[in-house]
Amino acid sequence: MEIPHNQLSEETLLAVIEEFISREGTDYGQRVYTFDEKVEMVRSQLISGEIKLFFDKETSTCNLIKVY
Repeated sequence: MEIPHNQLSEETLLAVIEEFISREGTDYGQRVYTFDEKVEMVRSQLISGEIKLFFDKETSTCNLIKVY
């Protein structure tokens, strides 16, 4: 089920974003981003609608998914 990011408290949203980033794995590319830069990039993508937040009832987990 989709959860509008603006319905979460700032603290909860930050925790979801940080957890997502921490399971992302190793960076591959020419530029290495800091953790804080990654948080801001994900937050910007949520605000712009590029990605959406979903909650899976069966696994009780949240995931951020790119919208095509």
